[in-house]
Order: sequence, then C-alpha cells, then structure tokens
Amino acid sequence: MRFPSPLLCLTALLPALSFPAGQAAAPSRTAKAPLVRPVVTARYPHDLTAFTQGLQYLGGGLLLESTGQVGKSGVRRVELKTGKVVQSVPTPISTAFGEGATLLDGVIYHLTWQEGVAFALDGKSMREVGRFKYKGEGWGITNDGKALITSDGSSALSWRDPKTFAVTKTVNVTDDGQPVKNLNELEFVQGFVYANVWLTPRVAKIDPKTGAVTAWIDLTPLAREAAATALRKGVKPTFDDVPNGIAFIPERGTMLLGGKNWPTLFEVRLPGLKVESGATARPPLPRTRG
Repeated sequence: MRFPSPLLCLTALLPALSFPAGQAAAPSRTAKAPLVRPVVTARYPHDLTAFTQGLQYLGGGLLLESTGQVGKSGVRRVELKTGKVVQSVPTPISTAFGEGATLLDGVIYHLTWQEGVAFALDGKSMREVGRFKYKGEGWGITNDGKALITSDGSSALSWRDPKTFAVTKTVNVTDDGQPVKNLNELEFVQGFVYANVWLTPRVAKIDPKTGAVTAWIDLTPLAREAAATALRKGVKPTFDDVPNGIAFIPERGTMLLGGKNWPTLFEVRLPGLKVESGATARPPLPRTRG
C-alpha cells in the first residue's frame, strides 16, 4: 500500500514532521520488545528527490539505492560521503513503481510494487539480465548471503531462491504474539532481519527463526531532524516522507538509516552490532549536515 485514505493522509502528515509518541500507525506501547535509540556518529547528504525504497552498503564508500514513484523509479550507485549519484538506471518497466533492491553474488535484484515483476540486473553494468514473476506486492528485499528475503507489506517475510525467485520459507513477524504489518525495507545483519515499518518512525529487529521482534529502534529524533533540515531547504515533508532505508557497514559495525526524500543519511551505532571479522576498520567519514 502506498496511497492511504485521505483520513490516514491527514493523520500521518503530522507524524512525518514530529512523530509524536503513541501515533496510531506505530507499534503498541505495550510491546514487549525493548525500545532503543540509535547513537548518531556521522551525517551524510542525501538526494531530497530520492524516494528511497532500498539501501545497501557496497563497500569502498559506495551505496546501492533503489527509488520509487512512477516515472522516477530506478537503481543507482551513490557516494556515501557526497551523496553523488555515480551510476543509475531506470526501473526497466517505465510505468512501474520501483521498490527494494539488493546485491547478491554479482546480481542486483529489484522489486516492483504492483507489477508482480522482479528484475535481475548485472551488478556492474546494471543492465537487465533476467525477470521473475511473483504473486502479491513487492516492498522490501535483502539477502542472507544465500537466499533472498522479501516483504510485501504484510507481517510476512519470504525467503526466495535467487535462481528462480520461488518462495522456500515464510515467517510471520510478531511482537508479543501480535502481527507486525507494513514491513517495508529490509536489511539482514549478523543473524537478524531489520525492517522499516511503513508510516512509523521505528525499525523492527527480527529473529528470522521465530519471526519475533527482539527490539524496536526508535528513529523519532532522526525523522525530526530530517524534516527540519528539509524545511530549511524549502521543502515541506509529506505524510510519506517516512524512515526507509537500512544499510550495514561491516568494517565499522555501524548502520546507515535514511528515509524517503530525506536530505540526510545517518550513520549510527546500535546495541549488539559488531565490527565483522575480516573487515578493515576505518573511521567514520567527515560529518556533513545535509
């Protein structure tokens, strides 16, 4: 779902600017999983016109990002430090609403929202090398190094064969036994799936074996800062300019968190994240206020 009712649009516009606690779309206050706030270590500029749908750190200071909106959807490589787009291609179906993207074994997999088509792109040239059909909607996609993991806006996560796109496993995500719906952009990190929850300022940390949410990451301060920065740039955030985009930097053990049409990409520290063995540790890039 990308175009809510007028009433939802009205009630969601204010959260896009301030995200007050207890908004209707947010997870329940009685959620059992603990709520944690990320510690910002660096800020980077981000394209204010990029409706971020997918995000992945490629190493060497480069990001893979996919964007949405009909006529504006595509996949791009972006310099983390500058926010500069160094390579881009449009979503192969020009009328499609592009969704998440992930790189696995040299292939970029890119979802569409309602077309039921996923594209396989060459990881270097970004030329299309294949297409897959699937049922339902496409929202977020990541990988665990072997399988693709996708979301469709429900409370389900699906594991897929990267060669056929066939579903091999499905896990329902819950918090205290209650389904967590609107799972959007995904990132698999050190044995857990992290998921943006659409129209909320929170990211769910999910146990992929049970589907249980083990922690909620509160992005409220980041969302407020991003909205304030956008306003200073003369751009008024809309109801849909919510947090979306999660990427892990293994050599620093940090996370990148962003949003749709956000002017800033935040590098943060979170409990439990560690520098990965074999990764070359490097200091954060210089701070930049977007």
